[in-house]
Amino acid sequence: MKIFHLLAPAPFGGLERVVFALAAGQKASGHEVAVLPILETDTTEPSLIAELRNVGVQVIPIIQHPRAYQAQRKALQEICIRLAPDVLHSHGSHPDVLAASLGATCGATRISTAHGFTGGTFRNRIYQWMQRVSYHRFDAVVAVSRKLAEELASTKSLRTKLSALPNAWFAPDSLLASELVPHPPALSREKFNIAWIGRMSREKGPDILIEALSALRDLPIHVTMIGDGIERPKLQSRATELQLDRRISWAGEVPRASRLLPAFDLLVISSRTEGTPITLFEAMHANVPVVATLVGGVPDVISQAEAILIPPGDSAALSSAIRSVVNAPAEARIRATRARNRLETDFAPTPWLESYDRIYRNASSARDRF
Repeated sequence: MKIFHLLAPAPFGGLERVVFALAAGQKASGHEVAVLPILETDTTEPSLIAELRNVGVQVIPIIQHPRAYQAQRKALQEICIRLAPDVLHSHGSHPDVLAASLGATCGATRISTAHGFTGGTFRNRIYQWMQRVSYHRFDAVVAVSRKLAEELASTKSLRTKLSALPNAWFAPDSLLASELVPHPPALSREKFNIAWIGRMSREKGPDILIEALSALRDLPIHVTMIGDGIERPKLQSRATELQLDRRISWAGEVPRASRLLPAFDLLVISSRTEGTPITLFEAMHANVPVVATLVGGVPDVISQAEAILIPPGDSAALSSAIRSVVNAPAEARIRATRARNRLETDFAPTPWLESYDRIYRNASSARDRF
């Protein structure tokens, strides 16, 4: 098949890693694959583009001024007419709305992967409402967790075109050589080192970890916050207010932050909402103990036998979970080993790629019948 992936890439993120893994895996399986990134003029290309080209995936950028919706739509339409993909697979709210708007002018089978809904600002919520409406125009919609699929299935007209398919894990040797070179941060081994990785926005819950840390002053804990976002100044102010400055490092955005994980004693995922977090897979692969909130696809991937799972938004539960890991490191390592074994057994890439192939073909067949 000729498969085109459409996305508006952020500098780093789980959605971008999923698209990379899917496009690279499909090309290796013999498909003709291209990725169409929606980019703004006068901006630096995200690293994803160079990585895709390095593994032989064609990249066809759609470069327009910010919010030039009609120009983006026209460019996408011209690409589809000129190159005639069999499948147009979109990822994210803006790409979904664009792909859905093509109507009959797009001869391709249209697929969307729903990676999750973050809420956030009023503008962001409007985009996500438009995204949900756009799903009615797709031939198939893939949800990355059972919980998200159940939520979308509440709309009756989507049930027949909806599939639940958790993300897969691609081992490092199937990714880029640059990702294999470890660059661990300089961490004191006299401390218990905790990593938090993600976008610093409300749905990712970095504030919950900061509040939890204030209840752990008696323990030799240091937290490294890896990532950036609109909430960072507010978070730093709160850390200062709680007199936690010496207990927290702010690393900013770090490409391939997963390379750093082996240097840490624990990964905390404190999200209020999630799809299926790629960071969780990365920690499981690195054999790092995990404390995570029971949201989105997390319980699809890992159980209480393999990690400590807590309710979202509960800083007291988080501080208690961290304390238990610090006080019982051997038990935490046993859970981490179980998690690594489960990752290798249940989340291999080949069945994942085959499932997407099946979804494409079934959706194309159903479309041809009508």
